[in-house]
Amino acid sequence: MSDAYVMTYSPPDSVEGLLQRGRGLGAVRALRDPRRAAAFVYDGIRRDWRWDGTDDRSLYLARLVQDLELSPTPVVDQLAGDEESCLRACDVLELLALAGADEARDGLRAYVREGEHWVPVLESVSAGWPAEWWDDLGDVARARIGGEAELPWCSEPWTRFGIEVRSRPSVPRPSLAGLRTEELLTLLADNSAEDMTKFDALRVLNSRAPAEELIPLVPSLGTADDRRPLPPLRRAVERLGAAAVPAAHGWARDERPWLAELGADVLAEHPGPEALPGLVEELARLWAARTWCGPDRTARRLARFGPDAADAVPHLRRFWLRTPHSYERTAYLEALAAIDRDGLDHVYTESLWDCEEKARLAAITSAPDGPEALERIAVLRDDPMETPEVRAAARTRLAADATISS
Repeated sequence: MSDAYVMTYSPPDSVEGLLQRGRGLGAVRALRDPRRAAAFVYDGIRRDWRWDGTDDRSLYLARLVQDLELSPTPVVDQLAGDEESCLRACDVLELLALAGADEARDGLRAYVREGEHWVPVLESVSAGWPAEWWDDLGDVARARIGGEAELPWCSEPWTRFGIEVRSRPSVPRPSLAGLRTEELLTLLADNSAEDMTKFDALRVLNSRAPAEELIPLVPSLGTADDRRPLPPLRRAVERLGAAAVPAAHGWARDERPWLAELGADVLAEHPGPEALPGLVEELARLWAARTWCGPDRTARRLARFGPDAADAVPHLRRFWLRTPHSYERTAYLEALAAIDRDGLDHVYTESLWDCEEKARLAAITSAPDGPEALERIAVLRDDPMETPEVRAAARTRLAADATISS
């Protein structure tokens, strides 16, 4: 979130504050008093309460509109706002339409015919809806596209409608996907190979099982000017896990800043016992400063120590309860589970209503058996608005429970 745009969140134990943060408890409490919660739900669509762009809210808010039986009309009316406001409304209405809300579907189709920001709206609905819901808008698109200052970038739905799109100039490069891992490593060791060739080789390696033979090549995999690593290298090193630690001690002392930083990051992700007090202190400092971006990294590092990191538990609980940065919430829950699982059953159950997909996935796996949790998991399994990953996880959990009980 930029310094120029600071949101003032309501208290984290209030319905308004819980909804602003995307907490599952907010959805549960809103269902108990839909009339009072309605204003907070609409406000969450009208104003962007996400801490940054990685946070999810659209599905959470769409589900609240549906579950609280709220009218989609204010959300349809929001399409007439500026582009950011319009697209927030679009995201919610797309999902409501999938759940059977005719007003949401009709409102978006009408906006494509007449609205100012119709191009991104049409691109969005064509990506999220069945083709038969928008295919008949081709005549509208062909009639309106001439009034736009620029041709669209996306290929769909425009090529389907016979509308020209801006082309991105590119030079085709031969695919390296057919090479064996040994051949890719040989290519990476070749000092005469171009950066883009090595880039492609690393990208292919990242789709395969980690290869420890990459470790001695890492110092040679900077860009041609040796000012930064080739972009896929960091991911490749992360995938090596603890195997990279011995070499990282040497990288961390290298004169090249990019390699020293990479080595330091590897060592920080795999701390030794001597690092534990400092990590607990770091988390305490982050809490004292109300630093919402970044404590998830510290939480993941603390999780590696298991019960030995018990001193971090109060801080992790505070972050989980209060952070407005919902994307990081799952990291705090995972760290708590690794360090001290006591009292987490209700947290996992609440997380079945969380705004974040990762939180719902964790909850489906770990929520205790009980009528409330199993009923909610069944809802997630059957919800047409839900992501395919969550629906699949819910099916797996319920099938496993049925097998155990039979």
